[in-house]
Amino acid sequence: MIRLFKPYLGTEELQNIQDAFQRGWIGLGPKVTEFEEKWGKLINCPNTMALNSATAALHLAVTNYNFPRGKKILVPAITFVATASTVLYNQLEPIFVDVDPVTLQMDVKDLERKYTPDCVAVIPVHFTGYPSEIDAIVDFAGLHDLKVIEDCAHTGVGIYKGKRLGTWGDIGCYSFEEKKCMTTGDGGMICSKDPGVVTNLRPYRWVGIDKDTWRRAKKSQESMNLDAMHWHYEISVLGYKYNMNDLAASIGLAQLTKLDYMNQARGSHIDRYLEGMKDLKHIKPLVPYDTKRDIYHIFGVRCEKRDELIIFLTSKGISTGVHYYPLTLQPLFKKYNVGCETANSLWRTFITLPMFVELQDGEIDYILEALHEFEKVNWS
Repeated sequence: MIRLFKPYLGTEELQNIQDAFQRGWIGLGPKVTEFEEKWGKLINCPNTMALNSATAALHLAVTNYNFPRGKKILVPAITFVATASTVLYNQLEPIFVDVDPVTLQMDVKDLERKYTPDCVAVIPVHFTGYPSEIDAIVDFAGLHDLKVIEDCAHTGVGIYKGKRLGTWGDIGCYSFEEKKCMTTGDGGMICSKDPGVVTNLRPYRWVGIDKDTWRRAKKSQESMNLDAMHWHYEISVLGYKYNMNDLAASIGLAQLTKLDYMNQARGSHIDRYLEGMKDLKHIKPLVPYDTKRDIYHIFGVRCEKRDELIIFLTSKGISTGVHYYPLTLQPLFKKYNVGCETANSLWRTFITLPMFVELQDGEIDYILEALHEFEKVNWS
């Protein structure tokens, strides 16, 4: 099978992990701090905190504001479950916003329709890596005193109108899960233009403790004053075990050195797909891909005969997926379904195709041949 996703890993990651082994520190330690600092420089936002997942980042982003129980947060209907689950984690109510039929991003007009005075925040998702209308969303949020939490799980540090995605809103949340634009195995990052956000949330990622183990050990080593209380810490909040560790950060530091190459490779693959699909009339790109502007995690297509095409591609040894179908159709979220007709209709056409750095031109051409063959047989 031609795989759907595959991380791009090599000797650089192994060498960095070996260095962590030799230090004898593989938990929350200096590599995590180094990774946070380098990520902050990359996105031009020094206030960062590394976590074990983007789900943790989203959860803590909502937790930061201590919204009154029962208030509402606006989220897109088509996204990964974590975007909406983090709302429930905080005893809040998700309000699902329909998607734009062309870009599949949060529909700003439906956002305006769904807003009520009980809404306290909005979580736009840059689905596939295509930017949402984040400028319009931020403007709307400003008019209604809404916090903006950007879900950047798919973006790979994309740029929109000269500004990094994740730095438009109040808090940005990134994913380094193994299939994403870069990986730490599992991992996430939170950033904010407000340094107080990260300061406030640091204890929450380490079970509520105000000084993590590395900081306490470092203080003990540096002081050398025989301070018997160097170990002392306080717990003032109910925290979580959400920290990143030095093994994951070691992988991330190596991935950062390859990120430009990985983004360029995926962009080149998408361009090859798009060129090869130009003559297809019934199989079209999932979103209006623009590789000169954006960085994409997912490449997909739309086809009215989706299930038949999935079976056909599988028979040819080509892996496929569906990312994602509306959360309002899931049992957990059905009671929050307030009408997302575009999402409920279009998802039935979605197919995700193989996309990863080491995908070969010949494999893309083989997939394109299969798409052409399917269209010829079914619409001749």
